[in-house]
Amino acid sequence: MDLFNSALGRNISFIHPAYFILSGFIGLPYMKYYYVFLFFVYIVSVIGNTAVMAVIYLDHNLRTPKYVAVFNLALVDLLESSALVPKVLDTFLFNHYYISYNDCMTFLFFCYICLAMQALNLVALSYDRLMAIMFPLHYQTKVTNRSMLSLIAFFWLFVIIAFLIAVGLLTRLSFCKSVVIDSYFCDHGPIFRLACNDNFPSLVTAILLPILILWFPLAIILFSYLCIGYTLSKVASVQERAKAFKTCTAHLSVVGIYFIPTIIIFSLGVKMHQNARIISLSLASVIPPMLNPIIYVLQTQEIKISMKKILKKMEI
Repeated sequence: MDLFNSALGRNISFIHPAYFILSGFIGLPYMKYYYVFLFFVYIVSVIGNTAVMAVIYLDHNLRTPKYVAVFNLALVDLLESSALVPKVLDTFLFNHYYISYNDCMTFLFFCYICLAMQALNLVALSYDRLMAIMFPLHYQTKVTNRSMLSLIAFFWLFVIIAFLIAVGLLTRLSFCKSVVIDSYFCDHGPIFRLACNDNFPSLVTAILLPILILWFPLAIILFSYLCIGYTLSKVASVQERAKAFKTCTAHLSVVGIYFIPTIIIFSLGVKMHQNARIISLSLASVIPPMLNPIIYVLQTQEIKISMKKILKKMEI
């Protein structure tokens, strides 16, 4: 971040506080039960995503483009849960409300790149399903492990650069008044609104990033399924349509779980009470990483078969 600031101006000084205070869940009763729930969700997320990654890694039959994307989704879910939940529990369960300035910027960066990669990874999976259904004869030549890895690597590079810029712009803000962040983690919006100098670049970033990492990916996914629906409508056999659509059910379930609550929260925005927004946002952040591996295990025949084979080998 020093390089970022030096590139924009050498003789400008900014007022950075030693720490921020996370306000979290204000005045809500029985919050300790909620923290126990978050801990349970975190344990299930770690076990589920680790299991999915292990199955894909151990079974060579799953070394396909689709499962390369599923592996990355499980990795992102594991990283997101590990970056967010332990810190939230430590902050509010043990009353460690203070977080240093540098730790807060780092916390924000890692949380947001994981949240953004979830959406972009769903785009990669929708691309895989689109090509598999629309071009079944050419699927293996058009969609390869190398092309899927390249697409995922591009998405990682994009979100890293995007949030390096976002955090870099935050470091050019001065905080002369309050240092209390009205959120349960180092949230971008509540932080830049505390600034006492010009925060317009951060405001523009806060408008552009949801478009690029939420609305644009969702539009691509919806368009891909319109194309899939149009292609399936030309298939004469109802059984063939059902079989082809069944390969999309896991992905569609994950898309719904991720996008629907996120869009509702962002659409309501300031109309929501602070506590309602914080609770909703925290649930929208931790529930998808817990449910995604369960959905793929229950709705994907290949993973279920692989898990049974691995379990049988372990029994022997």
